[in-house]
This record gives sequence, structure tokens and C-alpha cells, in this order.
Amino acid sequence: MSIPAPFISRVMNIEKDWIDYNGHLNMAYYNVLFDRCSDEAFEAMGLGPAYARDRRLTIYTAEVHVCYVQEIHLDHQVVVSFQLLDHDEKRLRFYQEIRHASEGWLAATSEQLALHVDMAGPKVAPFPPDIQAKVEAVRAAHMALPVPERAGRSIAIRRKNG
Repeated sequence: MSIPAPFISRVMNIEKDWIDYNGHLNMAYYNVLFDRCSDEAFEAMGLGPAYARDRRLTIYTAEVHVCYVQEIHLDHQVVVSFQLLDHDEKRLRFYQEIRHASEGWLAATSEQLALHVDMAGPKVAPFPPDIQAKVEAVRAAHMALPVPERAGRSIAIRRKNG
């Protein structure tokens, strides 16, 4: 299995119905773009729709932190990256960036904690050994990447002393 580091999505177009009354991408659709990329990355790791259908195991989102950096408009095309930052036997922590496809500027970032779920429960469950091996291979490839500056951020109101 060839493992890109980071994984880069296909080029994605912005849909007309996604544009809000301010003339830019509504915040919900940034998450759609992130989700489409993670679906592509999960498919590459063997965690796609066939995995859910045949093995009744899947990925659920537990927590997401999105930072909006620059507005996206209807005429923009974007690519989204996926970098696996950490994992254990039941969880994935990954970081994503939406970038303008041709100009490369950063539009938004997302950091997510995802759970591996047995759909029969549903309940959090360990990855099967074959999938754990694929996740570990992706993590090994992504360990060579620097930890993104925006990863691990928290939300707070920073106040000046005095």
C-alpha cells in the first residue's frame, strides 16, 4: 500500500447552494469538504463504505476543532489534506487543511478525534488486526511530517494582564 504523506484529496468544486448571504462558503460546508477528504483517506486505509457494509464497523466523529482562516468563494477550487497525528486501538486523531487548489493559500484547518465503532452496539471497539496494521503504516508515513502549528489548539478568550 502506497501511503502519501500527507494524503491529498481530489480537487473539489464549491457548490452554488453552499454560498451564504455574505457571498462566501457557509461554515457548515467547510466541514463537508473536510469530511469528503477524510472519507477518501479512510477508504485508502480500508475504512470506507465497503468496510462498514461488510464488517459492520465504521468511524464516528467524537470531537472537531475548525479554524476559518480565509474565505472561500463559489469560483474557488480546493484540495484538502489529511495527516494522521496519533492513534490507539480505538481512536484516530488527525489534522486537515483546506487550500486553494491552484494558488495554495490556506482557507481552513480542522483537527478531529474519531472513534472506531462496532455498529451492532453501537459501541467503541478496537480496530481489527488488518486495519490496525494499515493505520500504523499511515501513522509511520505521517510521522516524518512536522506537527502542524495549528494542531492542539484550544478555544479561549485571551486577556491582557492589568
